Amino acid sequence: MTLLTKYILTAGLLFLTYLQSIGQNEVVEQFLSGKSVVFISASTNATPSLSWKELAEEIHSALIAAGGDPIAYYELEEAILSEAIKSTYASFFSQRLVKNIVLLIRKNDGRFFSHVFPFTGNANIIAPGENWSGSSEDLPGIKNQIESLGSGRSSENFLVIEVPEYPPVPGMENSRAQSGYLPRNPLNLDAFKLGVLLTGASGNEGFLTSFRHDVYGKPEEQVAAEQRAEREGMESVFEANYPHEVVFLTEARSNQELIREGVQFLLMKQEGREADLMQSMGLDPQASETPDRVVVKYYIRFLVRNEQYIGTRWDADPDWRVALKSFLEQVSY
Repeated sequence: MTLLTKYILTAGLLFLTYLQSIGQNEVVEQFLSGKSVVFISASTNATPSLSWKELAEEIHSALIAAGGDPIAYYELEEAILSEAIKSTYASFFSQRLVKNIVLLIRKNDGRFFSHVFPFTGNANIIAPGENWSGSSEDLPGIKNQIESLGSGRSSENFLVIEVPEYPPVPGMENSRAQSGYLPRNPLNLDAFKLGVLLTGASGNEGFLTSFRHDVYGKPEEQVAAEQRAEREGMESVFEANYPHEVVFLTEARSNQELIREGVQFLLMKQEGREADLMQSMGLDPQASETPDRVVVKYYIRFLVRNEQYIGTRWDADPDWRVALKSFLEQVSY
């Protein structure tokens, strides 16, 4: 490598670092001049045990000290149950003139991570790009990092609330009712292709979900490997349990593109606490004997009418293979 090449590479790295610094500075400036909403995703297996609301009580003063204006706290898992629910949250945030989304993640091993993103103004809520981030092995450490977020800068947020608030999101019940979940099986699966979304095929629509505590921080190589394993596993389950045509989707596609290619049905997957999933799909959560367990539920979306078919019986399971096999068995015959 010549000396000139080294200079060019060094200059390029410095310029990239400079651009990243500018982007992060813009995020911090916006945090110091506008309202923020905080999403918390906390592992229940971490010790000492702290609920998401207890964590909200802990970090509220740190966000205020940093110069922020946190107007509402929510559990991340509640917001990402469906696109309709995310859209309802986003509409409420727009009405409240929210500018920033703060994320606090607590992993199984007790480590903490935090991010500040600009609010997108749409149902994605956040998008990949410039953001402030911090991490710590413990709660005092992440609080200190958050407090130093606006260090040396003046804040324009003056009238801030002294304690964390958890305001209800207007229209949430309507969004659940309008999600179109139907407790029956779809018709004409033999006449049209079934599109199957693989992990990572949802584009920016699924970016917020990547901050759930159990999936946060996975390296790209691991995600790619899991996608390959998922496809191989799904292919074997489909071969044994689904007699009609299937198309595997590894990247985001619009509904119009899919319909033009003969794909009118899309296999969808939701993962979350069983009681939350049942409630979001219009079922009685008290019917679950294990409401707090994290399960996978498959359903089929009819793209033409945006109807979601969840089957005639509840078949969610912690093991996605078991859940998929059970669902395909009941919709195929």
